[in-house]
Amino acid sequence: MNITDVRVFPVTEDKLKAYVTITLDHCFVIRDLKVIHGASGLFIAMPAKKRKDGTYKDIAHPLNADTRTEMERVILSEYERQTQQGHLGVSALLAAEAD
Repeated sequence: MNITDVRVFPVTEDKLKAYVTITLDHCFVIRDLKVIHGASGLFIAMPAKKRKDGTYKDIAHPLNADTRTEMERVILSEYERQTQQGHLGVSALLAAEAD
Protein backbone atom coordinates (compact mmCIF):
# COMPACT_ATOMS: atom_id res chain seq x y z
CA MET A 1 0.00 0.00 0.00
CA ASN A 2 1.32 3.40 -0.99
CA ILE A 3 -0.08 6.81 -0.18
CA THR A 4 -0.25 8.37 -3.63
CA ASP A 5 -1.90 11.67 -2.73
CA VAL A 6 -2.19 13.80 0.42
CA ARG A 7 -4.48 16.82 0.61
CA VAL A 8 -4.22 19.04 3.67
CA PHE A 9 -6.97 21.46 4.68
CA PRO A 10 -5.63 23.70 7.49
CA VAL A 11 -8.00 25.03 10.15
CA THR A 12 -7.55 27.74 12.76
CA GLU A 13 -8.42 25.91 15.95
CA ASP A 14 -6.43 25.44 19.14
CA LYS A 15 -5.50 21.75 18.97
CA LEU A 16 -6.95 20.71 15.59
CA LYS A 17 -4.50 21.94 12.95
CA ALA A 18 -5.86 20.40 9.74
CA TYR A 19 -8.15 17.88 8.11
CA VAL A 20 -6.47 15.51 5.68
CA THR A 21 -7.59 13.34 2.79
CA ILE A 22 -5.29 10.61 1.53
CA THR A 23 -5.44 8.39 -1.54
CA LEU A 24 -4.01 4.87 -1.44
CA ASP A 25 -2.56 3.35 -4.62
CA HIS A 26 -4.47 5.86 -6.79
CA CYS A 27 -7.70 3.97 -6.08
CA PHE A 28 -8.93 4.30 -2.47
CA VAL A 29 -9.67 7.55 -0.60
CA ILE A 30 -9.77 8.12 3.16
CA ARG A 31 -11.19 11.47 4.27
CA ASP A 32 -11.36 13.28 7.61
CA LEU A 33 -8.05 12.28 9.10
CA LYS A 34 -6.99 15.02 11.52
CA VAL A 35 -3.67 16.62 12.38
CA ILE A 36 -3.82 17.26 16.13
CA HIS A 37 -1.37 19.15 18.34
CA GLY A 38 -1.15 17.10 21.53
CA ALA A 39 1.05 17.17 24.62
CA SER A 40 3.94 15.48 22.82
CA GLY A 41 3.59 17.26 19.47
CA LEU A 42 1.67 16.62 16.28
CA PHE A 43 -0.12 13.33 15.63
CA ILE A 44 -2.71 11.93 13.26
CA ALA A 45 -6.22 11.00 14.41
CA MET A 46 -8.14 8.55 12.27
CA PRO A 47 -11.66 9.28 10.99
CA ALA A 48 -14.20 8.34 13.65
CA LYS A 49 -17.95 8.11 14.15
CA LYS A 50 -19.72 9.24 17.29
CA ARG A 51 -21.69 6.46 18.96
CA LYS A 52 -24.99 6.79 20.79
CA ASP A 53 -23.19 6.64 24.16
CA GLY A 54 -21.05 9.67 23.23
CA THR A 55 -17.83 7.75 22.61
CA TYR A 56 -16.02 7.67 19.27
CA LYS A 57 -15.10 4.62 17.19
CA ASP A 58 -12.53 4.74 14.38
CA ILE A 59 -14.11 3.93 11.05
CA ALA A 60 -10.77 3.41 9.30
CA HIS A 61 -7.39 2.74 10.86
CA PRO A 62 -4.07 0.97 10.21
CA LEU A 63 -3.80 -2.59 11.48
CA ASN A 64 -0.18 -2.38 12.60
CA ALA A 65 2.33 0.09 14.03
CA ASP A 66 4.53 0.16 10.91
CA THR A 67 1.63 1.27 8.72
CA ARG A 68 0.56 3.91 11.25
CA THR A 69 4.12 5.23 11.48
CA GLU A 70 4.44 5.47 7.70
CA MET A 71 1.05 7.20 7.37
CA GLU A 72 2.01 9.73 10.06
CA ARG A 73 5.39 10.35 8.42
CA VAL A 74 3.89 11.05 4.99
CA ILE A 75 0.94 13.11 6.27
CA LEU A 76 2.93 15.21 8.74
CA SER A 77 5.63 15.80 6.14
CA GLU A 78 3.03 17.21 3.73
CA TYR A 79 1.39 19.22 6.53
CA GLU A 80 4.77 20.76 7.46
CA ARG A 81 5.57 21.46 3.79
CA GLN A 82 2.28 23.27 3.26
CA THR A 83 2.58 25.12 6.57
CA GLN A 84 6.08 26.31 5.67
CA GLN A 85 4.90 27.29 2.20
CA GLY A 86 2.01 29.26 3.69
CA HIS A 87 4.33 31.10 6.09
CA LEU A 88 6.70 31.93 3.23
CA GLY A 89 3.78 33.25 1.17
CA VAL A 90 2.63 35.51 4.02
CA SER A 91 6.20 36.74 4.60
CA ALA A 92 6.55 37.59 0.90
CA LEU A 93 3.25 39.50 0.93
CA LEU A 94 4.28 41.47 4.01
CA ALA A 95 7.68 42.27 2.49
CA ALA A 96 6.04 43.45 -0.75
CA GLU A 97 3.63 45.69 1.17
CA ALA A 98 6.52 47.21 3.12
CA ASP A 99 8.24 48.30 -0.12
